[in-house]
Amino acid sequence: LEIMKSHAFVLLLSATVLCVNANITERYQKFINQHIFQRMSVDRCTSVIASRRIKTADNECKETNTFIRATTGLVKPICDRAGEPYGEMTKSTKPFDIVVCKLKGGRPGHCEYRGNSYTRKIAIRCEQGLPVHFDRDIYLLVNTS
Repeated sequence: LEIMKSHAFVLLLSATVLCVNANITERYQKFINQHIFQRMSVDRCTSVIASRRIKTADNECKETNTFIRATTGLVKPICDRAGEPYGEMTKSTKPFDIVVCKLKGGRPGHCEYRGNSYTRKIAIRCEQGLPVHFDRDIYLLVNTS
């Protein structure tokens, strides 16, 4: 009976770990869909957001969505050696080219965006070594002396 209890516990623990890992992987895939696009340009905000079906949890137009013009291979290391603590987030140690898309009008299903391009550090939430949430871009102060 004790052996059966311990097997049941190990099985339950394994299932819990698998569910957590599946959830993190799903959130990482969502992060990639919403925020990573190496060839993004300012004039493609409306079409890319529509084709990737990016919207709020209640199917409304998102006010703002930021695309990082890089590969996952450059963004993922922020969660490790290419990042540093930034409150509850992790900040990139180097700046990225980004396109910030802001809602200019429309209705759900027909959202229209205006894009601007910047070079900024980024703050993301990392879980189990994977980026799962884009928090903000960070304006770079340039030393002019």
